[in-house]
Amino acid sequence: MAQIVECVPNFSEGRRPEVLDEILREITSVSGITLLDREMDASHNRAVVTFVGAPFAVKEAAFRAYSKAAELIDMREHHGEHPRMGSTDVCPLIPISEITVPECVQLARQLAQEVGEKLQIPVYMYEEAATSPERRDLAFVRKGEYEGIRDSLGIDPSRKPDFGPEKMNLQAGSTAIGVRLPLVAYNVYLGTNNIKIANAIAKAVRSRSGGFMYCKALGFEIKERNCVQVSMNLVNFPKTPIHRVFEMIKLEAARYGVNVTSSEIIGLVPNDALIAAVEYFLRLENFSKNQILEEKLKQMTGTDDRATAEFFNQVASAAPAPGGGSVASAAGSLGAALTSMVSRLTISKKKYASVHDEIGAILSRSETLRQELFDLITRDKEAFEKVMVAYGLPKDTEDEVKKRAAQIEDATKSAALVPLKVAEKSLEILSLVKVVAEKGNANSITDAGVGALMAKAAMDGAILNVRINLRGLGDRDFVGKLSSEIDSYIARGEALAGEIRHIVDQKIANG
Repeated sequence: MAQIVECVPNFSEGRRPEVLDEILREITSVSGITLLDREMDASHNRAVVTFVGAPFAVKEAAFRAYSKAAELIDMREHHGEHPRMGSTDVCPLIPISEITVPECVQLARQLAQEVGEKLQIPVYMYEEAATSPERRDLAFVRKGEYEGIRDSLGIDPSRKPDFGPEKMNLQAGSTAIGVRLPLVAYNVYLGTNNIKIANAIAKAVRSRSGGFMYCKALGFEIKERNCVQVSMNLVNFPKTPIHRVFEMIKLEAARYGVNVTSSEIIGLVPNDALIAAVEYFLRLENFSKNQILEEKLKQMTGTDDRATAEFFNQVASAAPAPGGGSVASAAGSLGAALTSMVSRLTISKKKYASVHDEIGAILSRSETLRQELFDLITRDKEAFEKVMVAYGLPKDTEDEVKKRAAQIEDATKSAALVPLKVAEKSLEILSLVKVVAEKGNANSITDAGVGALMAKAAMDGAILNVRINLRGLGDRDFVGKLSSEIDSYIARGEALAGEIRHIVDQKIANG
């Protein structure tokens, strides 16, 4: 399964849908990002957005969202029920698939550095990304909210941000970026408008007041509904499940002669959280997740292994595409994948703490290259097919012959540019492999070596495909330019591959 990170930014805007729409356009403009959910609350004056994607894409989408929110939301004019500190108030990253918490922390810090330096917004790291124990708690980080942080920055040393300027960005405010596991944002509505009752119940159930260990809770007045709510984040739903908190709130409310009128989940919720509630309230015996129809269908229709096998079958078939160009792209993607693997095995070890930042940056870049080369597998096949379509055009008249020749020329140029991209990106992978071979986890030196071999094979294979496409072109300037570029790639690639081979051989020999 691919690497997937979930991002759930909270924006201090719940009353202007057009503003959220512009922020969402920035998020979804990033290739590979899937928007899963959007919620707006006028009383809280807050929006919660959920999107997922590959790590590098999520970081880019989050930064674009920060930039647009800073442009459109003015914290000097913001008022709402929910605590807030900035236009993008909080931005948690959540590891979903094939990525660890430490890797997400590295990603969060890269995002925080960009937000702090490029947008001049003070950034605090929280939860798993926190730089001190007290900053793990978002409530501690956000204490005093926008106004309190604004007035204490540059005066109170404990308020110094982890990234960005030591003064408030008056329009955009400050922000918290963190890493956490999936949580459940859960609200329970009470049949009263007495905020004191909501506050008392919130105090009874939240962890820092002696309630449930993994429950954060506040009481809020919902004026448009003439009632109050207990608003919660259940940060470890297996250990503090929804049904247990719901039942406790019912008991506490009964003490005040108040009923629970309804409850709601904000944003997305893990399937297991709802299954646990169903088991509890229905008192199901011997219930299994596999009894859920959709879960069973999902298991039966898993596509990752089938897609890989299908690609191999297509290459092995008599069809001319996918062919060598696509295989070169796949080899490059595998070279990047091995670079990422060695990087992860390095930044996860304290022994290599001195190179964590450098290797972390390489990991971010290798993941970008891995996805780009993977996408080029399909693009190479599509480029070849366009050449074949051009050759199939009619040539019965003089005009048709000219039109066919022009389209063949254009399609062949495009078909040459795709493998040129593969060669360029594979050469960059070789430069990354050299660093991880020199400075990365010594136990993974052969993985770095194989990564270099795959990247070199990808570059060599791609260059073959460039050359064969250049052979029949009439545009000599185009041919000369690309020929010069691939000659440069060959020289640099040979040199890097030789250096890497020497490093690998030495490390193997020296143990």
